[in-house]
Parts: sequence; C-alpha cells; structure tokens
Amino acid sequence: MGTKGYPEEFDIQKYLLVLKRRWPIIAGVLLATCGLSSIAVFLQKPEYQASGMLLFKSDRTSSLTKVGEKIGDLESVMREGNPLQTQAVILKSKPILKQVIDTLGLTDKKGNLLAPDSLKINVKPTVGTDILEVSYISDKPELAASVVNQVMRFYLINNVQSNRSEVFAAGEFIEKQLPYSRRELERAAEALRQFKIRYKIIELPQEANAAIENIAKIDEEINHTRAALADVTAQEAQVRSQLNLAGEQTVEITSLSQIPGVQEVLSEMQKVQSQLATARARYTESHPSVAFLKDQEATLNSLLQQRIEQILGAKGKKQILGDQQNVSPSKLQMGDLKKNLAAQYAQLQAQRQGFSSRIQALSNLRVTFKQKLDLLPNYEKKQGDLDRQLAVAQKNYENLVTRLQDIQVAERQTTGNAKVIEPASVPKKPILSKTTLILVGGSVFVGLVLGVSSAFFVDLIDSSLKTLKEAESFFGYKILGLIPKFESKISTLTKLMGDSVSPRIIVATYPRTVIHEAFGMLHANLKFISHKKVRTIVVTSSVAGEGKSEVSANLAAVLAQGGSRVLLVDADMYQPSQHYLWGLINSVGLSNVIVGQNEFSNTVQVFTNNLSVLTAGVQPPNPHALIDSERMNSLIEIFSDSFDYIVFDTPPLVHTADAAVLGKMVDGVLLVVRPGIVDSASATTAKSLLERSEANILGIIANAVNVKKKLNSYCYGSKERVSQDFIKTEIRNKQWVYK
Repeated sequence: MGTKGYPEEFDIQKYLLVLKRRWPIIAGVLLATCGLSSIAVFLQKPEYQASGMLLFKSDRTSSLTKVGEKIGDLESVMREGNPLQTQAVILKSKPILKQVIDTLGLTDKKGNLLAPDSLKINVKPTVGTDILEVSYISDKPELAASVVNQVMRFYLINNVQSNRSEVFAAGEFIEKQLPYSRRELERAAEALRQFKIRYKIIELPQEANAAIENIAKIDEEINHTRAALADVTAQEAQVRSQLNLAGEQTVEITSLSQIPGVQEVLSEMQKVQSQLATARARYTESHPSVAFLKDQEATLNSLLQQRIEQILGAKGKKQILGDQQNVSPSKLQMGDLKKNLAAQYAQLQAQRQGFSSRIQALSNLRVTFKQKLDLLPNYEKKQGDLDRQLAVAQKNYENLVTRLQDIQVAERQTTGNAKVIEPASVPKKPILSKTTLILVGGSVFVGLVLGVSSAFFVDLIDSSLKTLKEAESFFGYKILGLIPKFESKISTLTKLMGDSVSPRIIVATYPRTVIHEAFGMLHANLKFISHKKVRTIVVTSSVAGEGKSEVSANLAAVLAQGGSRVLLVDADMYQPSQHYLWGLINSVGLSNVIVGQNEFSNTVQVFTNNLSVLTAGVQPPNPHALIDSERMNSLIEIFSDSFDYIVFDTPPLVHTADAAVLGKMVDGVLLVVRPGIVDSASATTAKSLLERSEANILGIIANAVNVKKKLNSYCYGSKERVSQDFIKTEIRNKQWVYK
C-alpha cells in the first residue's frame, strides 16, 4: 500500500537521511565548538556565592494590643500576585543598592562607585514558606557575604521607617479630616431640626396614628349625621305633603297668614267677595253694583299683593308664586292645625339644614386630615434621609476619633515585619557560574545548530541524486527493481563455482539469497509492465559506476533460472565487462559478428543450458557506427528466433548514444540508477538523450541500496534474510541511500 497521502513523513525522513549521511560534519563542528567553550570556561575566574534568609512575620505587639494590626502587612493588589515577590523587588531596588554601595565603597575598574544596576542581587522566595533567600555572586567570597548582609540590614531599616511613615501619614490625614467631619455632623443635625420646625413634626409615627384615628371618628360621625338627616328629611316631606305646599312656600305662607295687615286686607276682600256673590245672584254682570263690587275686589287683591311683595320682596314672592302672578287668598288663611304643621315643618327644615351643614363641616375636616396623612410618607422619607445623614455623619466622626486614638498608640509600638534568620557567611567553595553554564549549554546548542546547518549546506551543494525518491522524481520513470547493497564472500562462491565467475553475479552462483529475490521481483515486474511480452531489453545507466553490468548479468541469470532461454550481450565496446564477470575470453564477440568476421554460432559462449553470453569482442575504432547499423537490427531479429530473452549491457548514456540508439531497436530500456553516484547534470543529460531517442523506457532499477538491515549471510534461512515483502515495502518508501 502506497504512502502518497503522507508527504510530511517523506520530508522528515529526508531530513533524517541528510543528518545520517553528514554526521561526520555535525560531529566535527560540535567538537570544535565544545573545545572552544572549554577553553573559555578554563579562563574564567572562580566565583563565590553568599546567601542569607529573611523571615516575614506579623507584628506580635500589634496583635496583642489590637492596635495597628494591619500596618506593614504584606498584601498584593493583584489577586494572583505573591506579596513576597513584591518584597523581593524592593530588596533589589536602587535606593537600597545605593546605600549598600556607599557603605561598602564598591567601585569599578576605574575607581568610580558602582551604579546600582551593576550590583546583581538575586532574591527568590522559598516555596511553601514566608522566607526570602538573598544571594550575591562575586569573585571575592568576603565581599559576597558583606553585600548580602548589608542588603538585608538596609532593607530592615527601610521597612521599619516605611511602616512608621504610613502611621504618621494616616494620623496627619485623620487630623485634617476631623474638622470637616465635625462640621458635617452639625450641618446634618441642624437640617433635621429645621425640618421638624417647618412642618410641625414631633413624632411622625404617632402623628400618623392620630390622623388615622381622627379620620375614622369623622367617618363615624358623618355616618350618624347622614342617618339623622335622612330621618328629618323624611319627616319634612311628610309634613309638606299634609300642608299641600311646596317646600319653599310653606314657611313664607305660614308667616303671611300671621301678619295683621295681610289678614285685614284678606278679611275685607272676603267680605267684598261675599257681597259680589250676592249681587251676582240678584243682578247681571253688567249691573253697576256687580261692576262696583268687582272693582272693589280687584283693588283689595292688588293691595294684598302689594303688601305680600312688601313683606317677602319680589324675589321671595317669585319663589312662592313661581310662574303665577298673584298669591291665592285661600293659601293665606290657615287653621290652628295647619299652623302647627307649618311650625313643625319649619323646625324640621331647620334641623335638616343643620345636619347638612354638619356633614359638610365634617367632610371638610376629613379632607384636611386626609391631606395631612397623604403628606406624611413624604415627610417620613425626608426625615429618614435626614436621620441617616445625621447617623452617617456621627458615625464618621466617631470612627475618625477612634482611629486617631489608635494611630497615636500605634506610633509608639510600630516595628518591622521581617527579620534575619540566617545571615550570609563567607563561602568556601566556588560555584558553577551562569556564564559557565551558558558557555557549556550554548556551545552544545550552537555546535549542533552550526553542525546541522553545515550538514544541510554541504548536502545542498552536493548535486548528486542521493535517494531513490530523488532519482524517481527526477527521471519520472517507474521503479521496477530494487537491488540491495551487498558484499561478496569469495570463499563461499569459490567452493561452488570456482574462480571463473565473479562473486558479484550472486544470482548465478548461489540463487537462494535476498539478491535473487530482488531480481526475481524485477523479473515479475517486467511481465506486468505491458500487455506485450518484453523479450529484448537494453540495460544502461547515466554514468559509469552505477552497476549496470552487474545488474545485466544477474538479470540474465535469474531469467535463465526461470526456464527461459536467455542471451546476454555485452554491447559496451568501450569498457566491456561481461567477460570478466563470467570468467570468459573476449577474443571474439559482438563487434566481430556485426562486421561479419565470425558467425554468431561460433562466437556465442554457452554458460548453462538456458544462459548464453555474447561478449563485446574486439574494440572497433567507431563502436557507435556498429551499433547504429542495419546489421545490428537484423542480429536482434536473429537472436529473437533462438532465445526467449536478450539482455544488452550498453555503455552509460553520458559518454555515448549507443544505449539510446539500441533502445529504439528493442522492446524496452531499463535504466540503472545508483543514488549517490549519479549527479543531477549527468542525469539531466541521460534523461534528455532518452527522451530524444523515443525509446520505450521500461523503468528504473535501483542498485546497491541500503535496506537498513545488515546482511550477515546469503545462505537460505538466514535470520536477517530480507523477504520479497520487505523489498516491496522499501520500494514504496523510496528512501534508500548509499553509505
């Protein structure tokens, strides 16, 4: 299964491989840096550290007297802050350091007093305690102890002075505030007094209760009066109905009936009316006697109305008569019964008016009490505000007086809240200074950084293709085979094959090895790369030294071991090597067959039943002309009739185009790549030549790669034998490199 989805893993492996390849550079730079730092450490002067301890505690005297308990307490404004850290900063403050420098006369190399910043005092709290550790480093042990002791001494002096200054400052502040507080108290008391005088208030709760009780009594009195009024009104209506007079006429008519002048005229008019009635009985209406009596009646009636108007007035008369012009004489004459009823009616009417007036007066009084009761909450709120202002002013004044008394007592008992529990002693042994630690640690760090940087720089300027992944990415061809790096064991091979065959042909000499499995996988991959069977194969490389001849020989051997008839042709006429590998004589070969000097059947050398080798032959003056000829093309067809596979070992692509030319005549080209040997320029030339030749590039064979396991034996069943599955995995990883 591929690893395409994990490019970051590839990058990490790439960097690790760079470090692995260039580790001597890293080690050299690191050793050089460490050596220089060692010399610098050796030249350093020894340094001594003296330390003392300060204990921070509360003032016991204040806690016993309960006065000034909080003065000098260690508190932090920030919730997460540590008060001891604040005191540590005070210990290192410039005023204290300046006092220490002046006391001890500390000077620099020029004889000037040291600046406070140059006196490096270290102060740190002890975890879980209220203790600060004060330390100082110097090349003089006595000076280190003196500096620490003086720092702690001046801190204690300043601490006591600071606590006392806080007390004095608080006392002065309270003394200034007392007159203002007293005036505020007097102002609040006077405002409350003026309020009570203005609104005539003695005690608001009692006045509210009294107002409520008065309203209740008034409501009760109004109810009783209304009941009496209703009774009188009923009696008045009954009497009025008996008199058959309107309510407003009853009294007036009753009074008129008792006036002599009115009654005299009324009597005269009644006499005339009697005479008129008699005359009418005797005479007609036009008779002078009747007319005289009518005139006399009218005159008396007019006189009666005048006297009524004189007595009642025009307004009173109009109230009695209403829309009528004259008062009926019959209403002016009453009997004793009606007179009594009229008197009773007048009395009831007076009672009714009295009850109505009483109800009105009580209602007005109730409204007065209700208005006062409604205003009481406002008065109560206002008085409450004034009471609270007075209470606050009085409390503030009392607190200021109390605090002033406490401060006056605290001024006599204020002490410091820290003490020395361990003075600094003269150190006997030097310490490992920070400078030394920085030099050692820095040298290691800088050495590693410089070493790694140098390694990557050297690797960057190295133009060789260092890994299989780089080679595959550069050429753009598939990886068909991966041949592990191995060392030959001549003793074992000699016993099997004698001295003729080179130990580098590991497949032919002893086939049950990891190398055999690698070439077996190459054989299998060749079967699956195309729908057409690949029979004629050119094996080449970019430059010399990549192992193309060994790969050609071992590939031919593994094909022959599979039962196929294989012809291995050494087409490298510049530096032929197949006759060395197989222990053959190169007196005649491919060059002789091409020019027709020898027949192929007499030139080919049979190595096994399935494997035959055609060496390069005599080196011609122009090998390229022989390769790029019709005779070579026809020979390939002849070879194909007799063999199942023909493997051509050709020259490197950088020096000649033989491999590219021959590649167009065969089924495909295998490019042998050995990372670490071929450089990018040579690889570019080889790739360009292959692309221009339009040959069928079958893929890449990675040769002599380090599979990350040391192969101790090539014997079958070795504990560290690499299986085909492992080789498949390593091909996918594409990160094998040369050591």
